[in-house]
Amino acid sequence: MRTSRFHLGTIKEAPADAELVSHRLMIRAGYIRRLAAGIYTWLPLGLRVLRKVEAVVREEMNCAGAIELVMPAVQPAELWRESGRWQTYGPELLRFKDRHERDFVIQPTSEEVITDLARSELKSYRQLPVHFYQIQTKFRDERRPRFGVMRGREFVMKDGYSFHVDLAGLEREYRSMYDTYTRIFTRLGLKFRAVAADTGPIGGTGSHEFQVLAESGEDSIAYCSDSDYAANVELAEALAPDAPRAAAGESMRKVPTPGKTRCEDVAVLLKLPLARTVKAIALMHDDEFLLLLLRGDHNLNEIKAQKSIGQFRFASEGEIRRTLDVAPGYIGPVGAGTQVRIVADRTVAAMGDFVCGANEEGFHLAGVNWGRDLPEPSLVADIRNVMDGDRSPDGKGTLGIQRGIEVGQIFQLRTKYSEALKANVLDEHGASRPMEMGCYGIGVTRVVAAAIEQGNDERGIVLPVALAPFSTCLVPIAYAKSDQVRAAADQLYADLQAAGIEVLMDDRDARPGVLFADMDLIGIPHRIVLSERGLAAGEAEYKSRRAAQPQAVPLAQAVGFLKDRLAAA
Repeated sequence: MRTSRFHLGTIKEAPADAELVSHRLMIRAGYIRRLAAGIYTWLPLGLRVLRKVEAVVREEMNCAGAIELVMPAVQPAELWRESGRWQTYGPELLRFKDRHERDFVIQPTSEEVITDLARSELKSYRQLPVHFYQIQTKFRDERRPRFGVMRGREFVMKDGYSFHVDLAGLEREYRSMYDTYTRIFTRLGLKFRAVAADTGPIGGTGSHEFQVLAESGEDSIAYCSDSDYAANVELAEALAPDAPRAAAGESMRKVPTPGKTRCEDVAVLLKLPLARTVKAIALMHDDEFLLLLLRGDHNLNEIKAQKSIGQFRFASEGEIRRTLDVAPGYIGPVGAGTQVRIVADRTVAAMGDFVCGANEEGFHLAGVNWGRDLPEPSLVADIRNVMDGDRSPDGKGTLGIQRGIEVGQIFQLRTKYSEALKANVLDEHGASRPMEMGCYGIGVTRVVAAAIEQGNDERGIVLPVALAPFSTCLVPIAYAKSDQVRAAADQLYADLQAAGIEVLMDDRDARPGVLFADMDLIGIPHRIVLSERGLAAGEAEYKSRRAAQPQAVPLAQAVGFLKDRLAAA
């Protein structure tokens, strides 16, 4: 491809609202253009990258025995009501009515549609296992779309669904998809981790996320460097302390803490470690008032808390005042009353001589101990996020924390949807049973942004060959003015194409600095420069996108040199 026949939409400045590096660079490099909040047009350059991701995904899925199809993007509400997700999915599900006042949705995912297809097409265990997948545009009405295509409303996703007669078959396919996803992200040149994850609104009994490692990632990953353990912080278990609770060493006393409503400020005032303080978080579970207790330096894990106590919401200031007769910031478990349910994190349940709110404005209690100053908690549970240095749940070391960007997730759905939609098959004994299901997704558009978050420098995008829009750029200096350069460039361009090398020749009439800057910005891994001076010496100039300095290459060997470099990559 020649730039004179290609739309190269590079720009110098990114929009002011572009927060992430990938968002800024994708705009500047001419990969995408914003149409509306969270909705983007993919320009030719970006589309080439997107199609490369799709090609690798499609090839590996086909090799794993999955079968491609395409399902409708518009789905009838009846299926979502049948599965129960019409009420539970939330406002991210874009709902609308047609001209006949019938309810429809724009699909964010396709569990209902594929299960409906399966119940009409699959009748016998002899037709199983089967795995259908599609690569298709999805829509989720994010409340706050941001970060470009990283958290857009419209996106391209590969979603696959497998059907099995029993759990053993599902587990085999789940392991196969784990391995398939590992091959996909390895081929795409990404640094990633597979981590145990919560199933979220998709449901099911087991899940793994595939996280591209990047400091800008929204997810936190807990991992053990001494073992294979890795999990999303949402799921990673925080073990109870090894040591038993120490005997009380202090008497409980009320201490003035005027204006100090945060554990950090109280710890400084009382000259105590933050880990000696306990914070209380007021919640409502139906009509029940709860206090969740966490160590002052720990953070609440809402997913774990929900699993422990059920659906909840944070209590309002009015509810706190009516129940405890105190303003938020000074609430605590001592004297809270029998109408308040106390739920303590495992760490708090093992603490003694701790500091907590006194349920009196301007005061905290110090030297508080379970059993003596307040009853044992009604529930002890793991409700906090793990921290760097915590013991690994597998008992093989300690945890570290990394940031990651989720680009894929696999689920063991089991029979959640097949039971709801009555998708049954006859097993080998002639008995009717709901099919076991698996679900496997890859955010194709998100892969592109995640790769750029992981690969960039001060000059622009740095992509591996497997993802780059072109593997090689050919930059002839003074192409429009020098017959010698033009003839050599046209010949080398033809030779590179004949060798099967994806090459973009920048034949624009512009200064070398402009040409080099644009090629660096758009992320092409290999660059060949032709100039009159170099041609006089029988040489071309080669530079890897990641290298600091160029090197001379005999012009006659340029094609072979590039083929070797590409093969090595």
